Amino acid sequence: MRHDRPVDVIIPAFNEEASIGKVLGDLPTERLRSVVVADNGSTDATARAAAAAGATVVAAPQRGYGSACLAAIGHLAAADPPPHIVVFLDADYSDHPDELPRVIEPLVRGEADLVVGSRALGARERGALVPQARFGNWLSTRLIRWLYGVRMTDLGPFRAILWNRLVELEMADRDFGWTVEMQVKAASAGLGYREVPVSYRRRIGASKISGTLSGSVRAGWKILYTIFRLRRRRAQS
Repeated sequence: MRHDRPVDVIIPAFNEEASIGKVLGDLPTERLRSVVVADNGSTDATARAAAAAGATVVAAPQRGYGSACLAAIGHLAAADPPPHIVVFLDADYSDHPDELPRVIEPLVRGEADLVVGSRALGARERGALVPQARFGNWLSTRLIRWLYGVRMTDLGPFRAILWNRLVELEMADRDFGWTVEMQVKAASAGLGYREVPVSYRRRIGASKISGTLSGSVRAGWKILYTIFRLRRRRAQS
């Protein structure tokens, strides 16, 4: 890792005691300056397991995926120097952390501002991406292409972005709309966007979103709401 262009990782986590150690153990730490686990009010030993595996644990007691990401971003904002690249991935071991070099490579080469690891383009374990998630990705990415003119295939959580671009996006969503907010704002701002295929497997434990009907409905509504809200804001500006 070049110390003048540090790469930091953010992992939002809620009750992922059984998986967080595996995620941290598979990260290519030689490429990284730091790994920040944002503990989103876990009631199990997630924070203790993350710290034992060498991560910096940041408390993010307000529940919500976006809230956890924002807490970790706030922590990294105080770093000197700030990160050059920030990588996001999930704590449930559904992503393959060892594929991180593939995700950051277009940024390292100066070919993109935001890279999303596409599960649609990569290899998926059978049953890893449930039907409602596949349909939600299909619908959302086609709406983005129609409204913003940028071709996307996935809203996957495994992604990397240049720190200065992340700051410019002024991310604000505190729950299910986080990933789509980032992609829509990037498209609206004309940032360089790339996707790379990533592998995906069944998560450890039950999903807090797609594992329940109510979670899937709330997430789907928020994603669509975010796409159209940001489009309306763009039209009014």
